[in-house]
Amino acid sequence: MELREIGEDNREAVLALRVAPGQRRFVESVRRSLADAAAHPEANPWFRAVHAGGEPVGFVMLSWDVAPRPPEIIGPWFLWRLLIDERHQGRGYGAATVRRVADLIREHGATELLTSYVAAEDGPAGFYARLGFTPTGDLDVNGEVIVRLPL
Repeated sequence: MELREIGEDNREAVLALRVAPGQRRFVESVRRSLADAAAHPEANPWFRAVHAGGEPVGFVMLSWDVAPRPPEIIGPWFLWRLLIDERHQGRGYGAATVRRVADLIREHGATELLTSYVAAEDGPAGFYARLGFTPTGDLDVNGEVIVRLPL
């Protein structure tokens, strides 16, 4: 598994990545994520395609070492989006991506990684808990639970 910049060689394949229909309420599409990144440069977006076996299997986007301005901008290191294509789920790519991102930002001086999720019975809370994230006690502007992974 590797993180690659999105360019002409992989853009269309990355834009075609989709989560399962029941997961769409938990994560935005890649196209919407890239539009959000362009619309919010103050969040210092950093994004990559997740590749495995030479093909894109997912997408990850962070707020990279940003000055926090709660409630709109959480940081300094915030996992803004994580999407693994429905055809590639269940193979450990999501967990491997979070671990790779954690290693990468630790190398850049981060002491914690934050993210948020929709609190729902079939939501991603268990995924993040298995990776070591714990709730901060705060909610973001959309009412999502903010969680922290100490690095």
